[in-house]
Amino acid sequence: MRRISRRTARNRDARTELKTLAKRVEGLRGAADGSAAREAAIAYVSALDKAAKRGIIHQNKARRHKSALSVLIFLRD
Repeated sequence: MRRISRRTARNRDARTELKTLAKRVEGLRGAADGSAAREAAIAYVSALDKAAKRGIIHQNKARRHKSALSVLIFLRD
């Protein structure tokens, strides 16, 4: 049970960080400075990949979020 509680706490922290990064990207999406939005998007994609690799989120969920992000950020020009 101790192991489960430690892992649950770690996974919760990782999911919270993903949500924070997603909100940061969404907030910078409409900003005039495109480089800040791209840096935030890169950090978010990296966190998604790490969470999927560790099994915190499903691989397909990470791919779905990265696809939507690429449409919003990288293809907006």
